[in-house]
Order: sequence, then C-alpha cells, then structure tokens
Amino acid sequence: MRRRQIGEWGEAVALRHLESKGYRIRARNWRTPEGEVDIVAQDGDTIVFVEVKARTTRNFGWPEESITSAKRRRLQRAAWAYLQAHEMLDVMWRIDVIAIDRSSSGAVERLEHYVDAVDGEPGVL
Repeated sequence: MRRRQIGEWGEAVALRHLESKGYRIRARNWRTPEGEVDIVAQDGDTIVFVEVKARTTRNFGWPEESITSAKRRRLQRAAWAYLQAHEMLDVMWRIDVIAIDRSSSGAVERLEHYVDAVDGEPGVL
C-alpha cells in the first residue's frame, strides 16, 4: 500500500472515530500556504484541528513520533489561517492528533486520540 493510500485510509478511520464521539466535521484536507489540516471538526463550542498519522509498520517508530516541532508550528499556523479565513478569531480551539496503526490484514490495530496535543511547547505529545 502506498503512503498516500495509507494516509487516506487513516483519515477515513479518524473521521469515523470523531463522528462516533459526536464531533461535527467541518472540513477535510484544508490547505493554506501555511500548511494543511487533515480534518477540521467541531466538539461542542470548540473548533478542533486534527492531524492524522497512520502507519503499517513501526520501522520508523510510532505514528505520533513524527510530529516534530516544525510540524507543530505548521499546524498552529494553518489553524490560525483557518480561523482568520472563517472570521472565527474569538472561538475556542485546539489541535488534536490521531495516531493509527494498521495491521497487515488491513484492520485498525491501534488508535490513539491525543486531545489538545499541540500547544506550542517542545516535547508535548
């Protein structure tokens, strides 16, 4: 399975997870020059920017380990750009990470949802 296909599979799994938790999906793959947000959702009154990381092996570590400080900064800039574009500067918001491991049979082996995972502090997550 190609990297893009794994990413699309992971995003579909993450969408189902979020919807099962009562989140309302506002956008998918929202792009801006500052970066891309995999999923924009709403949890009650809070706008949630979700980064999805899916892997089929641990050859390169756990999926969530790929969230570097540079990636955190890009996520924050993209989230802020979304809020500005939608004139939502006064809303509560956060950035979550969903990490998914896929088994060789194609099933979800592990799904971890890190709520408010990115806050700008190095080493958070």
